[in-house]
Amino acid sequence: MSSSIFKVVKNLMKIITRIEAITQPFKNAVLTIGNFDGVHIGHQALFHTSIEKAEAINGTSVAMTFEPHPMRVLKHRNHPPLITLNEQKMELISKTGLDVLICLPFTKKFAEISAQDFVKDLLVEKIGMKAVIVGKDYTFGRNREGNIDLLKQFGEEMDFEVIIPDWIQGVGIKENRISSTIIRKLVVDGNVRQAKKMLGRHYQIRGTVATGRNRGGKLLGFPTANINIQDELCPKTGIYAVTAEYENKIYPAVANIGYSPTFGDHIFTIEVHIIDFNKDICNKKLRVNFIERLRDEIRFPSIEALSDQIKKDIEVARSILAKQFPAHT
Repeated sequence: MSSSIFKVVKNLMKIITRIEAITQPFKNAVLTIGNFDGVHIGHQALFHTSIEKAEAINGTSVAMTFEPHPMRVLKHRNHPPLITLNEQKMELISKTGLDVLICLPFTKKFAEISAQDFVKDLLVEKIGMKAVIVGKDYTFGRNREGNIDLLKQFGEEMDFEVIIPDWIQGVGIKENRISSTIIRKLVVDGNVRQAKKMLGRHYQIRGTVATGRNRGGKLLGFPTANINIQDELCPKTGIYAVTAEYENKIYPAVANIGYSPTFGDHIFTIEVHIIDFNKDICNKKLRVNFIERLRDEIRFPSIEALSDQIKKDIEVARSILAKQFPAHT
C-alpha cells in the first residue's frame, strides 16, 4: 500500500496543547492515540478509521499525541532520532481531516499516571471517549502496565468500544508491516524511495540555511545552502536528487550529505545546490525532500574532478526530477 489520505481540509482542525483547555467532553469522541512519529501510512489508516467511525456515530474524531516523544523523557539520550519534528507532525496530521488533535506535554509526572486513571479520568471523563482505535501493540499508563486486553476490559466496564485494525502491510520488507522503526532504518540506509512508499510522501528534513565555508560557488561553481538540522533523522551520507521548498515554492536540487572527503576537513555537512536558483537565502528556512539517492560520497583527485562530477550529478538529478515534477524542472 502506498497511497496517502492527506487531503485538502476545508474545516480547520482544532488543536489542543494542554489538558486544562478541554472544558467539556467532546460529542461521542472517537479517539486514536500514539506518538505518530513519521505520520506514515499506518498512522494515516488509524486516522481514517477514526474519521469513519465518528461519522457513523455522529461523533468527533480525535487524535492524541505527545511532545516531546515519550522516549526522550523516559530514556534521556537513549532514544532514536525523529522522523518528523513536532511542527511537521502537527502539519501532517492537520491534513488528514480529523476534527481535533490533542498534543499533550509528556513529563515524568504524566508518565506516572496509572493505566486506569489515564483511561477513566482523561479519556472517558475529560475527553468523552466512546470508541478508541489503536494498534495491536499499544500500551499505556505507568510503566506500560496497560495493554490491549486491559483496554478491552476497561471498555466493558466504562462503556466504550475498542477497535484494533489490522497492520498496514509493507511491500518488500521482512517484517511485512509499516512502522516508524522500519522507516528509520530505510532512511539511515539511504533507501529514500522505499521510505516514501511507507510514508505516503518523500522523506523531508527542515532547517535554517547557515553560513557555509564559502567554497561551493567560488571553488566549485555550484553555490550551496548549508542546512543545520535539529533532532531529525539524517539520511545516509551520499548524493541525492532532492527538491527544495522555499517560501511555498518547490525547486529541483541536489544534496550532498557527508564529510567532503576531497577537501579533507572531515566536517559533517548537509549541502543543497538548488538548480538554476540565485537568491540569497542565508538564515532562511528551507525544507528538503529526498527523492532518490544517486551515489556514495567519494574522494576525488582534484577540485576540478569533483566539479565535473557535480555537473553530472545535476544532470542526473534534473532527469529524475523532470519525470516526477515536470512543472518544476
